[in-house]
Amino acid sequence: MNIIVCVKQVPDPEAPSASFKIDAENKNVTAAGVPPVLDPYSEYALEAALKLKDVDGNRITAVSLGSGLVRDVIKKALAMGADELILLEDEAFASGDSWSTAYALAAGIKKIGDYDLILCGRQAADWDAGQMGCGIAELLDLPAVTLARKIELSGDKLKVERITDDGYEVIQTTLPAVVTISNEIGEPRYPTIRGIMAAKKIEPTIWKPADIGLEAAQVGESGRKSIITKLAKPQREVECRIIEGETPEEAGVNLALRLRQEKLI
Repeated sequence: MNIIVCVKQVPDPEAPSASFKIDAENKNVTAAGVPPVLDPYSEYALEAALKLKDVDGNRITAVSLGSGLVRDVIKKALAMGADELILLEDEAFASGDSWSTAYALAAGIKKIGDYDLILCGRQAADWDAGQMGCGIAELLDLPAVTLARKIELSGDKLKVERITDDGYEVIQTTLPAVVTISNEIGEPRYPTIRGIMAAKKIEPTIWKPADIGLEAAQVGESGRKSIITKLAKPQREVECRIIEGETPEEAGVNLALRLRQEKLI
């Protein structure tokens, strides 16, 4: 089975929150001095693919999109165990929305052609949109299952345990299909020294928009379907009220009465 895993380079989400600044004029978030990393949710998708590979020896192709991708970062997919890395890398791909990014990735996946399963993270650690997997599935006319905590082959079908608000449900789907992977799949494995050394020897395949049959105007910022009209940090106001009483018991009664008045109990 041939598995495609969509991965993304993002600013390190573990960096201090003060490192991220809102550029209100350009409607963007800057992260000066924050090093890029492989998106943690992408690593869960890779782990799901690798678990299938451990059982059946499948081939894994990692695909990423962007501009100025740092090789040591994006090659982590290879170090973890992916067999091939394809980069849709060009300035034209920059600053896209969920639509233009999914459109380009779907075109790239069409060019790859030979695939049975496409895995994505449940969301990305930078914008948290959670739309990429379903977008790719729609554009490729494939079934989609979201929020998977476990996947396994069942004959010529895929069985998926999908997270719900109060547990999980078991879904079976035909292949090819798109599945988004949740963190409940299990902690991603660490790259081994052997894997890191092997990854250094593998050069990624680079595709520009023309290589996947698209014009530059169809991808990235030029191909956006949504426009950010305002970007701002939520303002939090905290008010502290002291509930008094002649005795601790009276203070407790007064607190209960105030909570009931505020309809909190």
